[in-house]
Amino acid sequence: MRDFEIFTDSCCDLPIEFIREKNIKFARLTCSYEDKQYFDDFGQSLTHKQFFQDLRNGVTPLSSQPSVEEFYGKFKAIADEDKDIIYICVSTGLSGTENSATIAKNMILEEYPKIRISIVNVLTASLGQGLMVIKALEMKEAGKTHDEIVHYIEKIKQKLNTYMTVDDLHHLKRGGRLSSAAAMIGIVLHIKPILTINNEGKVMPVFKVKGRKSSINKLVEIIAERIEAPEEQTIAICHGDCIEEALKLKESILKAVKVKDVMINYTGPAVGTHGGPGNLAIFFMGKERQHHII
Repeated sequence: MRDFEIFTDSCCDLPIEFIREKNIKFARLTCSYEDKQYFDDFGQSLTHKQFFQDLRNGVTPLSSQPSVEEFYGKFKAIADEDKDIIYICVSTGLSGTENSATIAKNMILEEYPKIRISIVNVLTASLGQGLMVIKALEMKEAGKTHDEIVHYIEKIKQKLNTYMTVDDLHHLKRGGRLSSAAAMIGIVLHIKPILTINNEGKVMPVFKVKGRKSSINKLVEIIAERIEAPEEQTIAICHGDCIEEALKLKESILKAVKVKDVMINYTGPAVGTHGGPGNLAIFFMGKERQHHII
């Protein structure tokens, strides 16, 4: 059986310590503002704390997908070791990252016809994508084959639930995730939308809640209602530099459901550009994804 690497991109927002421990290869998105370009590389080039502080100070960042060259170089290094690749990719509904990867994949296959590269669009981002990376790694360590891992991730990805709330609607408006009119009404009325990522991998508002505390409580209600087999899974929380609220959210979730573990980490620049400071998101396996407003 041919050896293979589990590959991902920096939208997965996994802790840098885990990336290093598992020696996970990844492609870097970029974040640009004030005439500077930073790699989105799990806080190495630009710390999460600094990024969100800059957002609070009014910068307007632009995030960009990894270049074809970035993917080609990373894929080639793996191909040179005569290994195949399973790439756990950010949603095509959120980023054009898969396009760059596909071009690079085709370039590699011309040079290395024996190499196999599988691109798995997990139709989410941030730690939801990260949970799929972890699952793929666990399966590889358990001796599962390339095909078994790809098939399993494709089969379960519609049960990967993503729900989030934001503290400042301006960032969603600027990123095109919310209309200007809806954003202004929400700001005036202190409305905090609850958003999900639907079965097409696109952001969709599903609930409107008044006030920050109520929006966080709503996340707890959602996970209690939708999670399946909680004792068997690690769930994830990511945050836009609001660790105290993330820890309170964890505490409230643990009172509502018994899960195996809870992972907490920062939202990285690629995702945080749209969510802004104070964004909070939960990721867990549960009922089929919501794809319509209740």
